[in-house]
Amino acid sequence: MSIDEDGDESDRNVFGDELRPCGDDPTTGYRRDGYCRDVDGDVGRHTLCAVMTAEFLEYSRRQGNDLITPEPAFEFPGLEPGDRWCLCVGRWVEAADAGVGPPVVLEATDESVLAGVDPDRLREHEFDPETFDPGTLDR
Repeated sequence: MSIDEDGDESDRNVFGDELRPCGDDPTTGYRRDGYCRDVDGDVGRHTLCAVMTAEFLEYSRRQGNDLITPEPAFEFPGLEPGDRWCLCVGRWVEAADAGVGPPVVLEATDESVLAGVDPDRLREHEFDPETFDPGTLDR
């Protein structure tokens, strides 16, 4: 977090610019405000904005974190390929190491991610809407 010209704290992305929203359909973020902010109390560090792929969602479910099935009690709608979601940095790194890391929306990824992920690695996974193929889920 940094201080803006008015003296207020502002969230910054990995470029050092103002953090952009990640997604509002479904609404993501630890605070469900659409932003992948670095928030006190968020032990999972949901600070990386990723675009879901079928391959990643199926991988995550196999790892014991089902992001597909809705959980209304936790205000979780369930995700589909193409949805944008604030991921835990550790889960993204694990998935990237396994070759299924979803694309990253850098403008909406909090600068705190740089403490654990090399910027070049993030750029390798940068979301490109022109070439993005979300795949389909086997239900």
